[in-house]
Amino acid sequence: MNPGSEIPEAARAAPRLPRRLLDTFFSPGKMVEAMASNPRWVGALLVSMVLVTISTALLPPELMVEVQRRAALARGVTPPPMSDRTLQMIRYFSIGGSALAIALVGLLMSGIYTFIFAFILGDEGRFKQYFAVFVHAMFIPTLLSLPLVPLRIQTGDPQFSLSLASFLFFLEPGYLLNVFRFMDLLQLWSTFVVALGAHAIDRRRSVGSALTFMLVVTVAFALIFARFMTS
Repeated sequence: MNPGSEIPEAARAAPRLPRRLLDTFFSPGKMVEAMASNPRWVGALLVSMVLVTISTALLPPELMVEVQRRAALARGVTPPPMSDRTLQMIRYFSIGGSALAIALVGLLMSGIYTFIFAFILGDEGRFKQYFAVFVHAMFIPTLLSLPLVPLRIQTGDPQFSLSLASFLFFLEPGYLLNVFRFMDLLQLWSTFVVALGAHAIDRRRSVGSALTFMLVVTVAFALIFARFMTS
């Protein structure tokens, strides 16, 4: 086993998927220890993909169209009317795209964390370990996004979430508020779980240190994507 880690060479079998998902919420330390020693990712990724598919499917396609229409009007463009067939196509692409996006985000972020911790900082970790931890941590926002569906329909915002911006009601709509809107509280929760995983993968990496680097990455993405968010 890698010298920087205290994980035993003869790793025990990983707990079954339901146990791992429960541990992600109620005992994340156990989950990350299991994934660091015996990475398993397929089941957790599929569960998150199914959950986000359900969340997207529950949103009416008219809501997606309205968001696109408002964005076009904000750019000074009058969008053409859409047929029922077009609405259905938008619905199917939204559902399929949301599931695919979950997998791509998992691959991208795990790759970034592997690059930072293993290649730049010299931690003893492999991509598969970071990916296994990350896809289990994604179970938190994908599951808890289901109760937010009625609020998304009510507010007319398919991307509505509980973010830091929810507490900064005194800020005027604009770039700064969009930065805080990007910082979803459920995503921050899952980021903390991934930081626990980075510590489990290599004991030399403290949870606080790992979390700091991950929050820097989060803020960097927020500063970039906030420019493309509609207020």
